Formats: sequence, structure tokens, C-alpha cells
Amino acid sequence: MRQCDNDFLFPFTFTDANQYIRENMKSIMLTGIRAMKMTNVPDPMIVNDTDVLIKMKVLGVCGSDVHYYTSGKIGSQVVKYPFTVGHEGSGEVVKTGSAVTKVKPGDRIAIEPAMPCWECDQCLAGRPHTCRKLKFLGCPGQAEGCLSEYIVMPETSCFPIPDHMSYDEAAISEPLAIGLYAVNESIPMKDAKIGILGFGPIGMSVLLPAIAKGASKVYISDKINERVKLAKKNGAVYAGNPDETDIVKEISEKEPELLDVVFECCGQQEAIDQAIDLLKPGGKLMIIGIPEFDRWSFPVDKMRRKEVCIQNVRRQNETLDETLELISDKTVNVAPMATHRFSFDDTKEAFDMVTEYRDGVMKAMIDF
Repeated sequence: MRQCDNDFLFPFTFTDANQYIRENMKSIMLTGIRAMKMTNVPDPMIVNDTDVLIKMKVLGVCGSDVHYYTSGKIGSQVVKYPFTVGHEGSGEVVKTGSAVTKVKPGDRIAIEPAMPCWECDQCLAGRPHTCRKLKFLGCPGQAEGCLSEYIVMPETSCFPIPDHMSYDEAAISEPLAIGLYAVNESIPMKDAKIGILGFGPIGMSVLLPAIAKGASKVYISDKINERVKLAKKNGAVYAGNPDETDIVKEISEKEPELLDVVFECCGQQEAIDQAIDLLKPGGKLMIIGIPEFDRWSFPVDKMRRKEVCIQNVRRQNETLDETLELISDKTVNVAPMATHRFSFDDTKEAFDMVTEYRDGVMKAMIDF
């Protein structure tokens, strides 16, 4: 056994050409409500011949991560401490299992956090995002997250990126894929008039592909004025703060026939109420936001008379390739979404900023 040269990616010792032993890596773990700490944990190991060992480069803090940080749960998914969150990531391939053909060591990749079984009725029906045995990065009871120096993922979750694509763009492809999936599942965008209620990262992830696919007018609302300004800069014909103005009245005056589709992206009951008012007869409501309560309330009379169609959005389904293409060919620009940066050591500061919506934060990025 010999020590590796100092110019390797990380310190380890070889036992043969295909095996290695490393010191424990660092991981940021939730230890309680709004509590986390850096700790040493065993290195992830390649177990299956389709596994890929990844050195993490960048992670984006997601709203669901913050739910676990502040509440310890999302619905029935309850954190058992200590636990590592994080699922919006990009990295570099370090090692692969013997059967891996999609990526090789040294490849730069975007990471798809979903790990379906590919065998259940949902997977076979083309719905791996609702897999019966789904494992998802940073989801309690399923898989530890990627707030760690290294992770192991199946080959199917590894998407090579071109040299001109940044690690930030690769990480942001995860929420953008959700927005793209929601747009694809809604209505044809050409000449559509749409509303997006809640302009956080998911709201912006709806706006960008909607415009790219031909939406004629996009109306935005958000309670953070910096996000209202950002929406206007990125193609919205109208953006308003519902705490400061009657957005339903103002949008209705601009669009007397009302909107074709509204995307609820903030998980708030008042947004659902506003969406129903803003939809034209035969319009469609896309629910993407994750509420902190158990039940939505809908105005039956309005919904029945308008014949409103409602569809929930569960993450994304087979849209990551298209998302990466949109980013790669510059059809969409996700750079404005990454508003703040933090080192791995300052992860808690990043989570606190996102939790408190400080400094107009849209997306906090963590560099490893």
C-alpha cells in the first residue's frame, strides 16, 4: 500500500488500481430545528456496478431544504437527526462502477437527485418521478443529501455537461427542470397569457421556459420587492407585490378576458384564491408550491362555473435533458437566479439568509 501523489483530487491510499481508502469526509448535518453542524462521516463507497462517485462542486439551497431546516418535516416526511439535506447539485466524477458507460472520471456533471427503481408500475408507465420505491437526495427515510464533500449516485442520475456550462448552471438545472416540466404539462405556451404567483427560484424556473416556448404575456406576483424587480428585468409584462397592491384587480384590468393558465409557486392559500379569480373559463391551475398546512381550500362556485382544471406538479419527469439543452444553447439565462454565494463552512449562514429572505436572496449557492 502506498500514499497517493499530492496532486490527486483528494488524499487516499491505493490498495490496487480500482480501490482506495480515504479519511472520513466532511458533511453538514441537521441536528435539530434551525441547527446544523459540520461533522466527519464515512466516505461513500461504490457498491453497485452502476454507481458513480462524485466530488461535489456547487449546491443550491432549495425551499424544501429550508422546510426541513425550520420545521423538521414536509408533510409525512419527518427528519430523524442527524440528517444531511441538499439535492440541487453539480460535481465531478471521481470513480465509476464497472458497468457505467454514461460518464467517466473527470467528467463534469449535473446531478438528478431522484433515484427510481425503474421496475414498478409507475416507472414502467413512464412516471419514474412517482416511483413506488423512489429514493431522493436529502429526503428523510430515502437518502442522505448532497451537503457532503462526496456522494455516490447511480449512473442514471449523472448528466454530463459541456465545458462552457458552469457548475452553477448545472446545479440550477434541477429547479429549472421542475419549472419546465410544469410548463410542458400545462397548456401550449405559444401566445398564452399566464400568471406566476410566487417568484422564488421555482417561479423564475417557470418564467424562463414559458417565455422561451412562446408565452405572449407573463404576470408575476411576489411579496419581496427585489424579486418583483427581478421579474420585470427577466421578461414579465407585469409584476406586483400583493401586500402593497390588489394584483387581481390590476391584472384583470390589463386582461379583461383573464389568463389561460396560472402557476401557483409559493404554497400560500391566498395565492390559490387569487389564481381562481385570475383564470378565464376553461383555464388551468398548476400547483407547484409546497404549503406548510395539510389542506387547500377552493371556492366551489367559481371553480365550477369556470370549469377550472387543476393539476399538481410533482418535481419533474424526464425534462433534465431538455433543460440542460436550454441552458447550454443560451435559450434561457439562469445566471440571475444565483444571487448569493457561501463557502461550505458557512452553510448555516446561507440557510438562515434563505429562511429569513434577507437581502433579496433568490438562490444561495454553496461552494465546496
